[in-house]
Amino acid sequence: MKVAIGCDHGGINLKPVLIDYLNKKGIEYKDFGTFEKTSVDYNDYAESVCTAVADGQFDKGILICGTGIGMSIVANKIKGIRCAHCHDVFSAKATREHNDTNVIAFGERVIGPGLMIEIVDAFLFTEFSNDARHIRRVDKIKSLEQKNFK
Repeated sequence: MKVAIGCDHGGINLKPVLIDYLNKKGIEYKDFGTFEKTSVDYNDYAESVCTAVADGQFDKGILICGTGIGMSIVANKIKGIRCAHCHDVFSAKATREHNDTNVIAFGERVIGPGLMIEIVDAFLFTEFSNDARHIRRVDKIKSLEQKNFK
């Protein structure tokens, strides 16, 4: 498994905890930044991570900002990305089983390091159910990317 990770200044304190977890699990990752506490635009980091996931360079992506909201909005603008904004383990597991999400976003100002690790673990190691009803629904999500909304 290869994971792309990124954060803005609002997620800079949780990212080292995430990196330590990934290293302990032996999971290959690339850190797309930020690397400073200086204010930056979350958009840039979400785009970098999600483009790499959508292009197939990475299997999954993890985004951290202050709330997770901005990152998740940007992520879901990238074709091929299904990003869930999660702050609990149940939702992280359910979004993998039911939505086949490939990116997760959460907020450092909302959760602590212990809960983050539980959420990431559920996200990374829960498989898509491959149930016919969930496949049908994910296919409908994918078909929306082909439409030209005005």
